[in-house]
Formats: sequence, C-alpha cells, structure tokens
Amino acid sequence: MIKFKHKGNFNSTERFLKSATKVNYRQILAPYGEAGVAALASATPMDTGLTAASWEYDIIEKNGSVSIVWSNTNVVNGTPIAIILQYGHATRNGGFVEGRDYVNPAIKPLFDKMANDIWKAVNP
Repeated sequence: MIKFKHKGNFNSTERFLKSATKVNYRQILAPYGEAGVAALASATPMDTGLTAASWEYDIIEKNGSVSIVWSNTNVVNGTPIAIILQYGHATRNGGFVEGRDYVNPAIKPLFDKMANDIWKAVNP
C-alpha cells in the first residue's frame, strides 16, 4: 500500500499555471517572427538576393501549443534554394557544393531572447 501525506497547498503552482494560460503567445511571438525574417534575410548568402528576400514566418496554434515557423518561398524547379545553401548540393558532373550554416547562427540569439521573454511573460 502506498500512502501520500502533504502539508501546505498548491496555490503558487495554480497561480503560475493560470497566468500561463492567459498569456497571448501570438502577440509575444509576432515581433520575433519579424526579427527572425530580418536576421535570416541578412545572413542568407546572396547572389541575386531573391532567397534572402523570400523569408516569411507563421505562428501556428494547434492542440494547445503555439509554434513559430520560418520558411523560405524561393523554390526553383522543386528545389528549395535556402535548404541547398544551408546543407549543400550535388552538381551535374558528380561534384558537391558544400553548404554553409547560416540559419543557426542567425536565429540562435533570437531563440535565447525569445525564451527569456516568454518566461518573464508567464512568470511576472
């Protein structure tokens, strides 16, 4: 047999959880979406500038969670150019063009600030 005994209450936990459900995460994330687009655009390797100008974001609310998604709409012959710039690609003659990690360094500072600001919003 297992028995539980406790003293006190869960008032602090309940208060935290109630405040977390009242936060407008879309409003908090929107400026980060825009800042992410700007950071990705400035970090994108440029030839014509089309890929750099093709970043966008969306905030998705689903099943009680909120996500921010950055995407790039520059697709040539079914190939997403931002992806091949990031990870590299094969050439017609059997060679390989090395990718350049430009996405992670551009977006990491934004993730750090976003996590900090969201924590402050739910834990005033």
